[in-house]
Amino acid sequence: MELRRRRLSARKVFVSLYVLAFAVYLVIGLQPAEATQYEVAAELDIPSINLTVDVTRLSLNENKLDTPDTIVGSYSRTENKTLLIGHSSTVFDNLKNVKLKDQVNYDGQSYRVVGIHKMEKAEVKMDDLLQRADKDTLVIMTCAGQLLDGGDATHRLVLTAVVNE
Repeated sequence: MELRRRRLSARKVFVSLYVLAFAVYLVIGLQPAEATQYEVAAELDIPSINLTVDVTRLSLNENKLDTPDTIVGSYSRTENKTLLIGHSSTVFDNLKNVKLKDQVNYDGQSYRVVGIHKMEKAEVKMDDLLQRADKDTLVIMTCAGQLLDGGDATHRLVLTAVVNE
């Protein structure tokens, strides 16, 4: 009889510890990671792929642009050309479905897609992408091709859109 009580007692202790450990795991282990807060500067809308996403302005950091995880980043060197970048695994997961002549709305302006190119990463020349244009122009870029270590990819999908007049 006493052996049975000890087993029940040991079982109660084990179950109690398990429940306590599980509760601690739920409280500590399942907390969302701290998200980076970005200042929203504009909104990008591409109706053909049902995309509406916030956009933040980016600055060069050691001659690099850090791509935000869950929104789009924008960068301009001239007043009439804007580069928009985002991850293909999050915000631009359907960008590959955009077609020529699709509408793009950005910062209160309507644009039309006039170019779609898939380029090897090494072929992308940022100076060329960012040079001044005759019309207000958006260059939208994301990763494409085979995935590489560190979240990079072998290619870039580059869309060009010009303002509707």
